[in-house]
Amino acid sequence: MNWNTYFQNAKQRLYDDKPLPNDGRSVFQMDYDRIVFSSAFRRLQNKTQVLPFPQSDYVRNRLTHSLETASVGRSLGNIVGNEIVDKYPELKEVFGIAPTDFGHLVSAACLAHDIGNPPFGHAGEAAISSYFKSEPAQAFIENLSEKELADLQNFEGNASGLRIIAHSLQKNSGIKGGLRLTLGTYATFTKYPKESLPVRKEEKIASLKKFGIYQSEIEMFENEIAQTLDLIDQSKQDGRAWKRFPLTFLVEAADDICYHIIDFEDGFNIGLIDFKDIEKHFSDLIDWNHDKTNRYHNIYSPHEKVNYLRSLAINRLVKEAAKCFVMREKAFVTGELDTPLLDLLPENLQNTLDEIIQKSIAHIYQSDTVLRIEASGMKVLPNLLHNFVGAVMQPKKFKQLHKLIPESYRYGESDYEKILNVTMFISNMTDRQAVTMYKNINGIELAGY
Repeated sequence: MNWNTYFQNAKQRLYDDKPLPNDGRSVFQMDYDRIVFSSAFRRLQNKTQVLPFPQSDYVRNRLTHSLETASVGRSLGNIVGNEIVDKYPELKEVFGIAPTDFGHLVSAACLAHDIGNPPFGHAGEAAISSYFKSEPAQAFIENLSEKELADLQNFEGNASGLRIIAHSLQKNSGIKGGLRLTLGTYATFTKYPKESLPVRKEEKIASLKKFGIYQSEIEMFENEIAQTLDLIDQSKQDGRAWKRFPLTFLVEAADDICYHIIDFEDGFNIGLIDFKDIEKHFSDLIDWNHDKTNRYHNIYSPHEKVNYLRSLAINRLVKEAAKCFVMREKAFVTGELDTPLLDLLPENLQNTLDEIIQKSIAHIYQSDTVLRIEASGMKVLPNLLHNFVGAVMQPKKFKQLHKLIPESYRYGESDYEKILNVTMFISNMTDRQAVTMYKNINGIELAGY
């Protein structure tokens, strides 16, 4: 494969053969806009990034994190695009591929990268998984296949995100394909293009670290995306899997940069990280010889100092990550290299990022506030699942609960589809919606009183 073939096919829209009118936007900018205006994206404003139910305006939520990741991804894509188009001028001269197409595509995929995350972040994923492994769930899941069961017992926000943006709940409407984005955006979004089984983590290949496609989308991904874009097949007899679309590594890098740097900054803003700690670690990421300025020494506010250091640190990491990709772009295109970009950074930068993550785990992610609320999520989500899965499997017995499920999530052609739809209904809730619904259906707090 080569870049011109990738991009010509990537501009095709899922289940939509009609060309869209030219209104000055690239097809990937249109994807970005479709994601921005989707209800699933709006719900990210009340989903956990660092702290559930943040009381400080300084702290990011999933929506602001996604916007910042999209901004970083656009920068990465534009830098890489400029270098690749310079290297292969026929891309622009013959095929009309602009350097900004790289940035627009990566930015759109970044914007959606967390759209499938459940309430309470990664703790929510664990809570959903634990419910389907529990004794109360067994009566509902007895007819599921091994892979369908694995989808639920290893609930994965990445796979849920693909289902949200690529799946239409209203089957009789004649509309397929969810948001009907370009194939390139779906491929670039999919960090783990494999089904849930077999588990292949031991191979230490980035594409196989997790799974990113439910059984409900695996045929669509294979037939519409993988085959059209000619993704490199790495399936085994008992499970389908592909190498990543090359630009997916830039999406992963943008997300990694943001959660390393910005979560650490949020930890400082809420008093969990000392100023001296964050000043030292951010300074270690900055090329002070390149960023020759006296501005930092003229800033007196600690918060403004951290803001300034953060911007320089992200700028350095973006440039270094882009350089790593451009140096090895042929290996990424051929699938020879399947390694996260931040693992290819200079050793001193990797060491500093490792130190930041270790401090974040110790002082932020395992702080008392986070652990208490995550523990609550481990009670809230399994309770909601048990009630609503029971309602969709036995609607006559649980009429009131069944009516509380939005109509588009109530039905399914199989037990798997019914259960997955209800799971998506609960996963799509915001943190506050989940807690409020839990209180309402358990009589702890009555709606409207």
